Amino acid sequence: MASCKRRVPAASNSKALEAQEPFEAFLESWLEAEDFLPAPDSTPLEQAQMLVYQAWSESAPERRIQLARQALNLSPDCADAYVLLAEEANTVEEALQWYQQGVAAGERVLPADWFERYLGRFWHLPEARPYLRARLGLAQSLWLCGHQEDALSHLWELLRLDAADHQGARYLLLEALLIRNDIEALRTLLDMYPDDESAAWTYSRVLVLYQHEGDTLETRQALRRARQANPHVPAYLLGQKKLPRQLPEHITPGEEDEAIDYASVALPYWKATPGVCNWLKRQLSRSTCR
Repeated sequence: MASCKRRVPAASNSKALEAQEPFEAFLESWLEAEDFLPAPDSTPLEQAQMLVYQAWSESAPERRIQLARQALNLSPDCADAYVLLAEEANTVEEALQWYQQGVAAGERVLPADWFERYLGRFWHLPEARPYLRARLGLAQSLWLCGHQEDALSHLWELLRLDAADHQGARYLLLEALLIRNDIEALRTLLDMYPDDESAAWTYSRVLVLYQHEGDTLETRQALRRARQANPHVPAYLLGQKKLPRQLPEHITPGEEDEAIDYASVALPYWKATPGVCNWLKRQLSRSTCR
């Protein structure tokens, strides 16, 4: 987690869009209206949430902050208002405080039994999404403030609450575990999403398998699968292509922008693994000779 905002592969974003609840669709159509008038019988929290959705449509930071504060005046339990203020914070420490308040607000609103009753399906509850957003931001801020263990705990818990991982928390956790070189935890995480075909997942699996087992049939098969997912990654890992100074704004599965994004994060860990780059070069050479 080199930065406070980590891009999520497009495949993960599409899953989130596909999983939109009717409530989310209503909000989308409501935002397209000319005004932002809440229903007459709406609660203070619902009115506050509407202000936050309006704030998300604003481009000026000052206006976004103003609307977020108005939302909190209506309801201090509006978790998304704290998330918005955290996103506009000037320092990571300030963002951390806002995210902490957002998580606390989310916990006040949600029934305690939901955390077990809907375990693994939390994202499908529209009322729980602000809490999940706040908790993800809290994990990122904790990491950047040096509280690694607390950050990892929140990320693992987010995967428990939302097993389908609509927010892409697993990619942040993957990067954090790579940084810590926690091979066993990486193996556990990678095995939780065996169908993930992103470059981050498939090439990290190759790296972890090589670190754990070396040159085995399983490692070579994992490399073939990774190259099928994105053939552009090895050139950046082996230094045949240089990473651009500016990272791509969008990530497309299987394309060069995804390869650049992955290599920008994972290249140091490939270089730090004895023998893996030479092994990768040999495997590529053998496949070319066939």
